[in-house]
Amino acid sequence: MRVPALKPILLQLHSVAGLVLAAVLVLVALTGAVMSFEDEIRGALDAGRVQLAPHAGSRMPLDALIAKLQAGGDPVASITMPRSAASAAEVRFARKPDHTRPAPLYLDPYTGESLGHPAADAFFATVRKLHRWLLLPGDGNGYGRTITGVAALGLLAMLLTGLVLRWPHRPGSIKVWLKPHWQLRGRGLHRSLHAVIGTWVLLLYLIMTLTGLWWSFDWYKTAATWLLARSPVTMQPPNRAAVTAAPSAAISLDRVWATLVAERGDRFEAARLTLPSGREGTVRVRAWLTDARDGAHDEFRIDGRSGQVLSADIYADKTIGEKVLARVLDIHRGSIFGWPGQLLFMLAAAAMPLFGVTGVLLYLSRRRHQRMQRAARAKVG
Repeated sequence: MRVPALKPILLQLHSVAGLVLAAVLVLVALTGAVMSFEDEIRGALDAGRVQLAPHAGSRMPLDALIAKLQAGGDPVASITMPRSAASAAEVRFARKPDHTRPAPLYLDPYTGESLGHPAADAFFATVRKLHRWLLLPGDGNGYGRTITGVAALGLLAMLLTGLVLRWPHRPGSIKVWLKPHWQLRGRGLHRSLHAVIGTWVLLLYLIMTLTGLWWSFDWYKTAATWLLARSPVTMQPPNRAAVTAAPSAAISLDRVWATLVAERGDRFEAARLTLPSGREGTVRVRAWLTDARDGAHDEFRIDGRSGQVLSADIYADKTIGEKVLARVLDIHRGSIFGWPGQLLFMLAAAAMPLFGVTGVLLYLSRRRHQRMQRAARAKVG
């Protein structure tokens, strides 16, 4: 089949996908744009809470902090401790039986006193649920996750078909690819804006789509891991005597923290310790690095009773593909490229309504033109 004969089929596919998915894509894109600088916005709003006055003493033991919090009745899910002596700790709580979760809390790690809740946490939590799951019931286990995943696949199809449809007669001309025809009006201007600005953001949308699918489909995540990561190496089992020497011993976050410091020294700026949810005594630790770009981190699984490291996933030891997998979120929102990348990704996401509006206008004008052609042929006949 020749390409000219293929183009009407591609145009139909492009148009139908756009019309069906436009509302979802616009909603997902705009919420993504809102979250582009979430960390910076929340950091600015929370500066007065997280910056502490100098303390003469030492921090409270982590176990004492957790015990003080647990006395309030809300089980703790994780605690994030900074290395800086002038920064607050952040606590996140586990879900209640009614599936609600108490708001996160900032703590003074020296006194255990509450410093208040993170500003705009409820707002960004709602925006995030809207972005990922359209606020549909079930969150990540509901239909919203599938709908946004299908929309991402549809966007991928539209990007590829759109590139073929707009392929110019002079593909070597940068002006043809990147300059809109502002002198046009009506359908011509709509087509120029749709095609040219679509070219501007094509690569960014591809990156957003290919990384966004990571959270939508388990098969996609499995395939990406198979493609980019090395085959998992079977680790030597830990010393059972060391791990089970005191089976009745309580989980100690102080012991876990001491193990982390012994492993990483001062090469991390903060660490999140996630408590085990069941009888297992393994504490998951994510340590954000000080000598790498924002978002790079090491992962540990540490036995909370013995303090023994059960597994270590060191960022510096990863291959390029494994680093890509570890930084999927940073790539998805452009932060891996610094604030210029975040700004470009935000502007690209905010431009999605343009394609929805111009796409609908082009479809309607095309239908009107087809009706006029049929009417003209009927008169001639």
